[in-house]
Amino acid sequence: MPCLIVLLALFVPRVVIVLLWLFTHWFSGIFSIALWPVLGFVFLPTTLLWYTAVQHWWGGHWSVIPIIGIVIALLIDLSPAGGRRRHVRRW
Repeated sequence: MPCLIVLLALFVPRVVIVLLWLFTHWFSGIFSIALWPVLGFVFLPTTLLWYTAVQHWWGGHWSVIPIIGIVIALLIDLSPAGGRRRHVRRW
């Protein structure tokens, strides 16, 4: 089951964020203001999920594995793949 959630988080991170917000207390107490999770939901959803995972699983301690994970999450969010790629028509 946890592997299925991880795969869902990689393919549809916004859906996972909404499900976590509705059915768990995953995001409670992590952010001081509600602006950061909203911005994360809109612009960097995979990074938001990884940041909250580090806060829960590693207690907010940023060692090598969490830093590698956040870099990978940023690359996933900022990559041109995943439907964000513009199709250029060439003649």
